[in-house]
Amino acid sequence: MNDSLPELREALLKLHKALVESERVSYEQTLGKITSPNHFLQLLTNDPWFAWLHPLSQLIVAMDEALDAKEPLTPAMVEPLVRQARALLVASETGEGFSRHYDDALQRDPDVIFAQAEVAKLLGMKKPEK
Repeated sequence: MNDSLPELREALLKLHKALVESERVSYEQTLGKITSPNHFLQLLTNDPWFAWLHPLSQLIVAMDEALDAKEPLTPAMVEPLVRQARALLVASETGEGFSRHYDDALQRDPDVIFAQAEVAKLLGMKKPEK
């Protein structure tokens, strides 16, 4: 998995982008138009509506730090990140926090489904149950 950490990171980044965009659309349908990119950035970082995305953001940052480290990647460095990705990306209709919001996004947005499928393939995970 050491060699594929950059590939997994890239797939997670695409999933994150799809989730952010899906959530932006949902936010605007519910609360009104986001007025500017700066306003959107403020919402992403500070608004409770988007807070559920933070664990995925943090995982990507942790992967970036591992990939940018001076020492070469070892299985002991990579495996916890892969385990964290597998544990995080579990959609649950009855769950709380990330798992519930993730399930909602998978139900409403084909772009999220496609991005999730790529990550699942890299992680060797089954498709989420509908």
